[in-house]
Amino acid sequence: MLFHLLVPFADEFTAFNVFRYITFRTAAATLTALFLSFLLGPPIIRALARLRVGQPIRKIGPDHQAKEGTPTMGGLLILLSLGVSVLLWADLTNRAIWIVLGLTMGYGLLGFVDDYRKVREGSSAGLSARVKFFWQWALAIGVALLIYADPAFDGELAVPFFKDFTPHLGWVYVPLAAFVIVAASNGVNLTDGLDGLAIGPVMIAAATFLLLAYASGHAQIADYLAIKSVPGSGQLAIFCGALVGGGLGFLWFNTYPAQLFMGDVGALALGGALGAIAVVIRQEILLAVIGGIFVVETLSVMIQVASFKMTGRRVFRMAPVHHHFEQLGWPEQQIVVRFWIISIILALIALSSLKLR
Repeated sequence: MLFHLLVPFADEFTAFNVFRYITFRTAAATLTALFLSFLLGPPIIRALARLRVGQPIRKIGPDHQAKEGTPTMGGLLILLSLGVSVLLWADLTNRAIWIVLGLTMGYGLLGFVDDYRKVREGSSAGLSARVKFFWQWALAIGVALLIYADPAFDGELAVPFFKDFTPHLGWVYVPLAAFVIVAASNGVNLTDGLDGLAIGPVMIAAATFLLLAYASGHAQIADYLAIKSVPGSGQLAIFCGALVGGGLGFLWFNTYPAQLFMGDVGALALGGALGAIAVVIRQEILLAVIGGIFVVETLSVMIQVASFKMTGRRVFRMAPVHHHFEQLGWPEQQIVVRFWIISIILALIALSSLKLR
């Protein structure tokens, strides 16, 4: 909005010229989302507490009963600060912005309904897995079709660490892209089990995609790094910056001991956002490296279920894997910080792939 209001006056007032630059607007979006989170956090927490929107806690596994009743649906704080910041600072004629923002808010709405069902029924069940998966896939396929229909889409898949290996997928790209989005959404959701655990890797991934989005949207930089050049994708750096700022503000209230839980309204939306960004800038496989924590958390659940069904034995003491470490006696804060450290290492590995080819 500010971009459209102020840039036309840049020729008359040179101070407004900074609004032309994605770098400036990315920094501004980050700070805007951060300050909005700080400003809106306390009243949102009070409102949720007053409405008794408390988090139901499972009665099995690690003892987290002291957290029962902590306000959930905190993802609303992130989505609100993210949405306002993006609308203020992004180029609203940009197609990529609306694709990612639309998918994020769509998944947020799905998560909100799931959280509402949990709170209303006083259980941790929520929507059935079948209903949740149906809508996740429906929205993700819609995004994949929009990208596939883009005249600039070349149907090639970028493979990290291999400069000249870009297999042409054609229509197969649509289910693959949808899978990336759904998997990322559920990966973040499974990781959201300890105070601050999910939002840390989400912010690290968003900061990494900020750099990648800017590079892919800049033809010369993309050519130098030998990555896909996606016209207009540089605007997603603004979205990523707002996500980092909103996430950092949320972490202020979500750090141990949490005053506010993310809930599915946040976890499904943020995971979907990362997946959508990866698909738009054509770094689908690299997302598995950047979001390695989410991959491991998801695989731990799949391995646990498969092992128990086939052998009657469990591989982990409890899944997702962060609960396994809790059962081993690791303090909650230690698990969270170590997972953050691993996420930073994975992000650096992903960035190094841009030149190690």
